Amino acid sequence: MSSFDAMPDTNQVRGRWKAREAPFGDFIVFSDGSLSVMSLMRFSPPDRQDDPRAEDWQWREILRATAWTPGDWMSIDGTHASCTHLGNRALSGEGVDHGSIGWVALIRDDEGTLEWLAVSCSSNPFSSVTLDATSVTATSTAGRIWTFPRDAPHQVEITVDPSYPWPRR
Repeated sequence: MSSFDAMPDTNQVRGRWKAREAPFGDFIVFSDGSLSVMSLMRFSPPDRQDDPRAEDWQWREILRATAWTPGDWMSIDGTHASCTHLGNRALSGEGVDHGSIGWVALIRDDEGTLEWLAVSCSSNPFSSVTLDATSVTATSTAGRIWTFPRDAPHQVEITVDPSYPWPRR
């Protein structure tokens, strides 16, 4: 790979977004062509290791890349929800390659220009999304609510969805 091959390419990011494709993996792709590599960590308290409601989920940035070349692209054509607020739109859905993949995107509501796209291979699909002046909030079918700060989506907070139909214990 030459250094030119690894330069961020905003046109490639925009083109792949229009084709509803994303790099395969746990990433946040930004409109400037940069990318955050993310890792989903789940922690259980010692006294409730078998209770998914007690898990603390954290999706943490492990690397920020300004130059990258994806190994593989996946389809994120399954859109489940959309919400608009003051000229922006948040979308959420699932990757069609596997049922555990969820994605959330913030776009400008002009011609659908991508601001950022978050893809998680372990979140499950995001069935709903809301948008306000400060955050994009998406609800996963795994019983978690992901709140992405609009200007720093890599600082996402994940909480338990109180309305999720957890099995009785």
